[in-house]
Amino acid sequence: MNKKTIVIPALYLALLSAGVTLSAGSARAHCDTLDGPVVQDARIALEKNDVTPVLKWVREKDEAKIRSSFKDVVAAAKKGAKAKEAAEHRFFTSLVKVHRAAEGAPFTGLKPAGTVEPAVAAADSALASGSSAELVKIVTDAVAAGIRERFDRVAEAKKHKDESVAAGRKYVAAYVEYTHYVERLHRDAEGHAAHHGGPDGTKAPHGHGDAHASHGH
Repeated sequence: MNKKTIVIPALYLALLSAGVTLSAGSARAHCDTLDGPVVQDARIALEKNDVTPVLKWVREKDEAKIRSSFKDVVAAAKKGAKAKEAAEHRFFTSLVKVHRAAEGAPFTGLKPAGTVEPAVAAADSALASGSSAELVKIVTDAVAAGIRERFDRVAEAKKHKDESVAAGRKYVAAYVEYTHYVERLHRDAEGHAAHHGGPDGTKAPHGHGDAHASHGH
């Protein structure tokens, strides 16, 4: 399997193994940040006075709304800097909100620049550099550390699992965490990880949560 196909899901899990907790919304994308790809393309569209660069981020049925919002910005630019700035912010907000809705993701407002999750920042850096080598190393190292940490914990707990009910429960808890973690990694590597839907609204059939249900613990 091409390593590039498993980078994003694996990196998400790797960050979890390192103790980085991501919310459901932020884990899905960084499209709601002012330095994210959606707003970046929106700025390009405004500079060129051409809405085309942002249309790929929305579904065809939402295109008219975005075109209308874009025209509002162009018109506002003639009314002064403050009016233009306010209109641009409304345009960014409308665009990102429509895009997130197509993903089936919640929109809680535009986030400040610099709030992109480490996983996505690393993935974007790889694309910018044209090489996934550094990203793959980051992922591999973090995942390996996550597996070793959970293995060591459950192996130690196993030695004492029959000493008392409390010790047994401690072992079971460590075992469940260990096996679920490995199962999620394997499912993602096999290509079963869910990805948020694209602008056309399509979605993958499986999610990270399926691993928990399928294992049966």
